Amino acid sequence: MTNNLKKRVAIQGGQGSFHEIASIFHFGIENIDTLPFETFSDLVDSVEKHKVDFGLMAIENTVAGSLMPNYVLLEERDIFIVGEILLRIEQNFLALEGQNIADIKEVHSHPIALMQCARFFKDFPHIKLIESDDTANSARRIKEQNLKGIGAIAGQRAADLFGLSVLQSGIETNKRNFTRFLVITSKNGRKDEMSQLQTINKASISFSLLHKTGSLSKVLSIFSFYNINLSKIQSIPIIGKEWEYHFIVDLVFEDFEIYKQSLVAIKPLIDQLQVLGEYPKAETYYMSNDITSDVDVQAVQYKV
Repeated sequence: MTNNLKKRVAIQGGQGSFHEIASIFHFGIENIDTLPFETFSDLVDSVEKHKVDFGLMAIENTVAGSLMPNYVLLEERDIFIVGEILLRIEQNFLALEGQNIADIKEVHSHPIALMQCARFFKDFPHIKLIESDDTANSARRIKEQNLKGIGAIAGQRAADLFGLSVLQSGIETNKRNFTRFLVITSKNGRKDEMSQLQTINKASISFSLLHKTGSLSKVLSIFSFYNINLSKIQSIPIIGKEWEYHFIVDLVFEDFEIYKQSLVAIKPLIDQLQVLGEYPKAETYYMSNDITSDVDVQAVQYKV
């Protein structure tokens, strides 16, 4: 753990990545030291082993859908959700200063970013799309290696940090392109963090069903009776049990005690109940291009 007042936050990808942008919006740029990891598994390892205070992990995108491996990490690893951030993803076409679109032969970026911008590049058939590990790392490599004829898809912050030109901003196909990030900590540290939360009105739980007809519909009816709203339900296959599933459910509520009562009420109908997190529901979102350099942070919040 850190010895100073700054929180150590594990992120996937490097400086200028959307994970870093989300962490800055959530914690404040002066309050954190971010530690980059290539994989979500390594990120979670650092949280479990108390090498960091928090981790930031993408869990779903409105275009690409759910990140299923990350749902598995939530279930199988010793972590707990204590917050969420919604980020409107704005993708930009970046290259070295002095380059234009006609000069670019390849564009490198994360596979999801390439997918989100595929329609834009249909108008430029001379450009080959190349998958890489991260949006911001692709931008950084162009600058460090002085890669002429190579472009990247990344956020405005990456362009500013690495001194690249924005050949075209907002190239994502769907302008309602949002990513939901989870703030995770170790289960041992969750009590300290939860004690500082002013509001807890959302929870993520996991369970499997007993082999009884109508079990899922009965569980959902109980949540409805307790005035608990289901904002998401995700099924995950149980390995070794064909056609059987875990369900991860996001619950939104107004009264924490009533939510707790609803968990007691569903226990006769389910198996292996696991509370994955209890945290404040995100009521606003941020625009990824609202943050650029280390000294220019516009933490503007927009209503969901």
